[in-house]
Amino acid sequence: MSAHAHPDLTRNQTLVFGALAGSVGPLSAYSILDRLRGQGFRAPLQVYRALDKLIELGLVHRLESINAFVACRQPECETHGSIAFAICDRCGSVSEFADDGVTRRLEGWAKAEGFDLNKTTIELRGRCRACRVA
Repeated sequence: MSAHAHPDLTRNQTLVFGALAGSVGPLSAYSILDRLRGQGFRAPLQVYRALDKLIELGLVHRLESINAFVACRQPECETHGSIAFAICDRCGSVSEFADDGVTRRLEGWAKAEGFDLNKTTIELRGRCRACRVA
């Protein structure tokens, strides 16, 4: 999904999404702020407000384990019950994927436990193929 699919995005939201979409890897809020200072960004709150809305719209994901953000790279990601990220500890690359089998197992567990599941995000940490062979 692209920011262009949401014409109601503010200028700041569009700029923050653009910074993430154009980045090779995940960015912290402060890295985004540094990239956008020339565009009039002065305070972290401007970035965090934009990120909150972009996350709400499903355009951006927060990677909890590294306190960073990535643009959504999975088409129709909001239709999946769970989303997973493989994060390389060496180069910082992030791969986003969904697996319906994993989703079914997690939903089955939640149902059996009486747990009301709203969202599942899985973060795998290790080394990507390129870093493993390097």
